[in-house]
Amino acid sequence: MAEQPSPALDPLHISWMRRALQLARAAEDLGEVPVGAVIVRDGEALSEAHNRTVGDSDPCAHAEVLAIRAASAVQGDWRLLDTVLYVTLEPCAMCAGAIVLARIPHVVFATPDPKAGMAGSLENLLEDERLNHRCEVTGGVLGEEASELLKGFFRARRG
Repeated sequence: MAEQPSPALDPLHISWMRRALQLARAAEDLGEVPVGAVIVRDGEALSEAHNRTVGDSDPCAHAEVLAIRAASAVQGDWRLLDTVLYVTLEPCAMCAGAIVLARIPHVVFATPDPKAGMAGSLENLLEDERLNHRCEVTGGVLGEEASELLKGFFRARRG
């Protein structure tokens, strides 16, 4: 039997993650932690966002939460069924909770977050069988590129 290619190498995932990385770079240009997110349905971007915690003075203004809010507004429904969320950093507890509540069925992230990641690094809230709603998780899509972006940002901040 032929071996299946890694989901991290899926050209569609790579293409959407490149867009999320562009958004992350835009966040960095504004002095925000460089995280970008895109929510896709049927091959079209439903919403895009990047971190705005500094600019909005809002600890909840993470890319994932902002993208979820925007997608919900666009479609007039908080249930984001049949969507894929692409994000450059593994979601934190707050974002993982929002993802589950929004019923997003698939999350694709670039780089793990060993200090706050809730899609497998610390815990896996997104696939927790105790919850009523779970989502498939694909990690490592353009992970090295996202990791270098974050490392460079924090290196520059810390001098």
